[in-house]
Amino acid sequence: MSALWSVGAGLLLLLLWVRHRGLEAVLVHHRWVFVCFFLMPLSILFDIYYQLRAWAVRRLHSAPRQHAQRVRHIQEQVREWKKEGSKRYMCTGRPGWLTVSLRVGKYKKTHKNIMINLMDVLEVDSERQVVRVEPLVSMGQLTAYLNPMGWTLPVVPELDDLTVGGLIMGTGIESSSHIYGLFQHTCVAYELVLADGSLVRCSPTENSDLFYAVPWSCGTLGFLVAAEIKMIPAKKYVKIHYKPVRGLQKICEKFTEESRKKENSFVEGLMYSLDEAVIMTGVLTDEAEPTKINRIGNYYKPWFFKHVEKYLKADRTGVEYIPSRHYYHRHTRSIFWELQDIIPFGNNPVFRYLFGWMVPPKISLLKLTQGEAIRKLYEQHHVVQDMLVPMKSLEKSIQTFHVDLNVYPIWLCPFILPNNPGMVHPKGNETELYVDIGAYGEPKSKQFEARASMRQMEKFVRSVHGFQMLYADCYMTREEFWDMFDGSLYHKLREQMNCKDAFPEVYDKICKAARH
Repeated sequence: MSALWSVGAGLLLLLLWVRHRGLEAVLVHHRWVFVCFFLMPLSILFDIYYQLRAWAVRRLHSAPRQHAQRVRHIQEQVREWKKEGSKRYMCTGRPGWLTVSLRVGKYKKTHKNIMINLMDVLEVDSERQVVRVEPLVSMGQLTAYLNPMGWTLPVVPELDDLTVGGLIMGTGIESSSHIYGLFQHTCVAYELVLADGSLVRCSPTENSDLFYAVPWSCGTLGFLVAAEIKMIPAKKYVKIHYKPVRGLQKICEKFTEESRKKENSFVEGLMYSLDEAVIMTGVLTDEAEPTKINRIGNYYKPWFFKHVEKYLKADRTGVEYIPSRHYYHRHTRSIFWELQDIIPFGNNPVFRYLFGWMVPPKISLLKLTQGEAIRKLYEQHHVVQDMLVPMKSLEKSIQTFHVDLNVYPIWLCPFILPNNPGMVHPKGNETELYVDIGAYGEPKSKQFEARASMRQMEKFVRSVHGFQMLYADCYMTREEFWDMFDGSLYHKLREQMNCKDAFPEVYDKICKAARH
């Protein structure tokens, strides 16, 4: 009873303090208070609900039976939109705050919202090595489903809450992408409801133009209702090698060298300054040295990027065996390194042992509760950007990131980009090795100004025939956007499938110059 009184008294004091300081002041200057006491517990309740739902669906085998009915409901909504005169563009009815993107989708308020309640695994075909899923299935949900069956995906993009639909309509990448390409390149078929309400399946051999145009289209060609994704056999561990490297030229040479080795199952780099990095390579294995097993995903463990930094500070190489699922979601608990700006003491051992089991707070809840003041603060003094550039331009790109942003750590992730049709492909006629440069945090560059600095970055990326991930703030003009991306197939299909009255153009949906 005394403990209960203590908790009650503590909450009362907290509420009085919030009232004294003002809610907005607390949310802006002491956001960790709100996150720790409200959002983290609420995130746990969200997870419990979705886990119980997934368990029930799996036990009852209800997903495949209900899928066709749910798709028919989507078709009925589209046909109803046509009967109403097609007066507004359509979009999914999923609230904007539920997406992992930090961008606020204001178009949801003015467009016709089509409710799409598709969040289940439909079928695992071991013979074809393909899993068929609905678009709102998350990476955390899918790896938890497949791993006990002995399967995994070739490319498992990092954060647990990333959905299949978002990774197809946008894009996704992981440290295995130097072998398998982007997430879209591991997909073998899509099923979509089009602007006329029809249901269409597309693959490299069936409606192939649509298959190659869907990735990066951000839901502006149709509503994704199912996807078929390749599977590969899972193994218990990832044997990971940590190698500190100093000097920008040596970092780029070593990273490029390791990225070209197909014997590496995984390649990743973390840069902690312009001339300091740790290059990590990993291979899948079922055998492990017991003394070198590191279950990095356990709630009380150090955040992964901080753990990696120890090898740099000690100037030593190292080898560990990380359980595969822990490796796939190694950056989830700290949201890469974004959480350190929200909870500065989050990696403290005391916090990890007492409260680490509630980390991370849901990105969707952070968005929902950020308020206008925090949104503007983040927009002007914070960057979350992934730029995809040819590997041959890596050194020049890092120097540009340093001058224009000066944000560290920087994430380096190599990927192979095949010369397929669609919005994103190499400039030449052959497959080319690219690298994702991820910058997340507060820029330290003295001349940083959000719009001007990002436009400078976008100009550089276009000059080396690179691409900007579309989940982030984009400041390009329409002409600049279509200079970066190949819109030939996309525009042809929008004309053929009568999309112009049904969906906004992708530029109008995601670029700040169009939305403001």
